[in-house]
Amino acid sequence: MATARRTVADGLVVGTSGNVSVRVGDTVLVTPSGVPYDRLTPGDVTGVDLTGRQVLGALVPTSELPMHLAVYRSTDAGAVVHTHAVHATAVSTLVTELPLVHYMVGALGGPVRVAPYATYGTEELAANMLRALTDRTGCLLQNHGTLTYGTTLDQAYDRTAQLEWMSRLWLTASSLPGRTPTLLTEEQVTEAGKRLRGYGQRPASPGE
Repeated sequence: MATARRTVADGLVVGTSGNVSVRVGDTVLVTPSGVPYDRLTPGDVTGVDLTGRQVLGALVPTSELPMHLAVYRSTDAGAVVHTHAVHATAVSTLVTELPLVHYMVGALGGPVRVAPYATYGTEELAANMLRALTDRTGCLLQNHGTLTYGTTLDQAYDRTAQLEWMSRLWLTASSLPGRTPTLLTEEQVTEAGKRLRGYGQRPASPGE
């Protein structure tokens, strides 16, 4: 519930748009459909199996359940975050791939693709999203929003926030009259991605 509320507080969703899920074994815990996040309680969480059959809760699961299930059936994801973040959604209407404006795109596996538009909640949208996610941990959904996944909910959320920030960066840089943003090469992004995989604190060795 805290992550769902955080998407609202951070301006990534408005009202009941967007949704969050976590996989626990063969059960997917997901936010319900049409309930404002500030009113959600732990008892409102719904659970489904990997076929979509509801096994927990009384509320109807999010209408975007096909996207969440497609990710879990096709990857090792532990959590999925879907938002309607304004800058990322704006970018999805302009290009077929987020321009390589910053090396942090390497944290998502490489150039972030835009999945072609399809009606929300459909298997067609889920299929388009999966293709855009090939070898990536995040994508844009044309005229719709974002989807990212991670091994944990914090990681999935951080990837969403990073994607929105990079989208805002590109829109800001490209809006200056007479100026074109300098972009990175795919080789530079790949090298950054390798370094990012080892970034951060490492577990201490015995005796340290």
